[in-house]
Amino acid sequence: MRSTNLLIILVISLFIIIFAGCGGCPYSFNGSSVPPHLHTIAIPYSDDKSGVGEPGLRETFTQKLTQKFIDDNSLKLSERNTADALLESTITSISDAPSIITSGETVSGRRVTISINVIYRDIVKKKIVYEKQFSNTGDYSSSSGKSGRDLAIVTALEKIIEDILLDTISGW
Repeated sequence: MRSTNLLIILVISLFIIIFAGCGGCPYSFNGSSVPPHLHTIAIPYSDDKSGVGEPGLRETFTQKLTQKFIDDNSLKLSERNTADALLESTITSISDAPSIITSGETVSGRRVTISINVIYRDIVKKKIVYEKQFSNTGDYSSSSGKSGRDLAIVTALEKIIEDILLDTISGW
């Protein structure tokens, strides 16, 4: 009976340590693995070197990326001159190609593909954490016109942004 009580106390203690946290523990159970010396990040406007001249693309991408980091809350947004980390991006390409061709060689579906180069810098330790090309797609019906294309662009950007966030907060 005494060993049963001891076992119960050990199990309860373990749960308290795991779920309540242990103060100075170097490990986190919140799904993020941002190093403890990084608290803030700067995200300047993306460059657009795609050569396509898609109106508002760099602004839309940067605003959605910034909002994703605000929502995630692993790193606080900061100005470039006071940030612990820096996330720089360049839109390198955007293409729009047929994806579904029906009988009679009619294009019924199209695919937008966007590629963005990202450099993530740890300013505190003065090193590049990663430099990587992110690419993803969004599909739309040929009959939906510009509104369908615009939605496909947003879809591709959102997929890329999710990948960037995951690599940035858990790629350590």
